[in-house]
Amino acid sequence: MTDLSFLTATELAPLIRAKQLSPVELTKHLLRRIDEFDPILRTYITPLHESALKQAREVETDIMHGLYKGPLHGIPFGIKDNYYTKGIRTTAGSKLFADFIPTKTATTVKKLLRAGIIMLGKLNMHELAAGSTGTNPFFDTTRNPWNVEYMPGGSSGGSSAALAAGLTTIATGTDTFGSIRLPAAMCGIYGLKPTYGLVSKYGVFPTALSLDHAGPMARSVSDLASTLQYMAGYDANDPTSLHVPIPCYTEDLNKEMKGVKIGIPTYYLEGLDPDVESLFNHAIVTLKSLGAEIREIEIPELSLSTFSGYVIVPGEASTFHYEWLQTRSEDYSTDIRSFFLSGTLTNAPQYLKAQQVRRRMVKAFHKALEKVDIMLGPTIPTTTPAFVKNWVDQNLEMIRRCLPFTVPANLTGAPSLSVPMGLDKRGLPVGMQFIGNHLAEKELLQLGHAWERIQPLSIRM
Repeated sequence: MTDLSFLTATELAPLIRAKQLSPVELTKHLLRRIDEFDPILRTYITPLHESALKQAREVETDIMHGLYKGPLHGIPFGIKDNYYTKGIRTTAGSKLFADFIPTKTATTVKKLLRAGIIMLGKLNMHELAAGSTGTNPFFDTTRNPWNVEYMPGGSSGGSSAALAAGLTTIATGTDTFGSIRLPAAMCGIYGLKPTYGLVSKYGVFPTALSLDHAGPMARSVSDLASTLQYMAGYDANDPTSLHVPIPCYTEDLNKEMKGVKIGIPTYYLEGLDPDVESLFNHAIVTLKSLGAEIREIEIPELSLSTFSGYVIVPGEASTFHYEWLQTRSEDYSTDIRSFFLSGTLTNAPQYLKAQQVRRRMVKAFHKALEKVDIMLGPTIPTTTPAFVKNWVDQNLEMIRRCLPFTVPANLTGAPSLSVPMGLDKRGLPVGMQFIGNHLAEKELLQLGHAWERIQPLSIRM
């Protein structure tokens, strides 16, 4: 019998709809698995056994009475712990908010609950969504299910690890400078950072408001498409929300890759670890065999992304946290306190220059995408590191190396989909990212689905 833990929502939904699979039994199965494995993996901060079972019973009753809502009805979800959930502790992975119980629920969580999901719990994360390793001194460090001595990535490390370990079917994440895509790459799952403003951030703890994105994470592209269908859409409560038509993301997922023009910015070919470079070269050969037309392109403006990201992220984060940094500095871990305090040194000319750089990068992206359909690069230049004792330096070093690869999509607001591209010599996942024009999620998902069919996690160095 196939293990329910690793079936995708796309596989589970027909069984639930046909009443061949009980949402209650599915939920019990995953909760038992959380009880068994999470004491080691630490993917959840707040598991919700009682409320999850209550939701599952309600869902099952509706379905038994013919009130089936759609492809997420009865599907277990993990919610990253920086999404507000009314009446349920929401910590953002921080000691500052260890006892915070919101009086409202994030818009995206409301949408998902209306779709009939079952909320298994609040997922662990790098403190305040501001780190790349998944280290958390307050709620225990999440471990990579592929090897528990290695990091799962951050900040959505609880989401990526729970998916990889079969402790949830789908999860939510957030991405300010790579926090969906980086852990997706390290844990061998799929993660989508949508176009800026496509998914509401209302009720999500801010990190850097002009760069924050909310999005789905899953074990399949079709699950991303189904979830984005419910997450996307205008929200009057979010001043950055886009008022645009929402296409059907699940339609035409089986579109072939033949004739798609893919551009690889030479920027993404520099400073790669040997295994990342080898797997990326293999991916290029495979994409060509699938019919894609691939060529290298030059986008000189990408070299400015490190400066812009390093000014904007800590600058905006320190603005939100300014009072707490003065009065409760001991409640921040050393790495996050150092990162945020550096933002208090940002001056107006630096910040304005960084924002001007963003506009130049957006124009450069649009110009590049006049000649190609999609851009491609490794998600991050490194293979997954093992945890070290000096985790403070490790986190800052991971940000230094990985931010240049992930933050361009945040700075430009362009959608980016991280997919697995194989396993390194140690048997740990490595990822690459498809980057599209604004609102090109449908095309990204089609490409990702075509790539998924080659079973990339079967590719080994």
